[in-house]
Amino acid sequence: MKSANDDLIERTKQFALRVIRLFVSLPKTGEAQVLGKQLLRSGTSVGANYREAHRARSRAEFAAKCGDSLREIEESAYWLELLEESGIVPATKLKDLRAEADELTAIFVTIVTKK
Repeated sequence: MKSANDDLIERTKQFALRVIRLFVSLPKTGEAQVLGKQLLRSGTSVGANYREAHRARSRAEFAAKCGDSLREIEESAYWLELLEESGIVPATKLKDLRAEADELTAIFVTIVTKK
């Protein structure tokens, strides 16, 4: 049986894969590539940091690594906003990915603030 941790590991990996597919589909213009590379870096770091959190030696270390995931998902949301608001990618194409970023943000806020 899968645990909530396993589900979040898979969910963050799927988020990273969606970010990768979006990056590949971006126009080859300079501004699209700059924003896309920033998104690629932050979007793929969310899950990597969460996986590292499971090797933590203490609750504090776990919370700190999850805080890193939270920062990366927030940064990803920013780059998604810029891709949309600059007109590089239509809002309809980003709607689901932005919604997932918002949901992951809420999950990581809960993990980090849990006492």
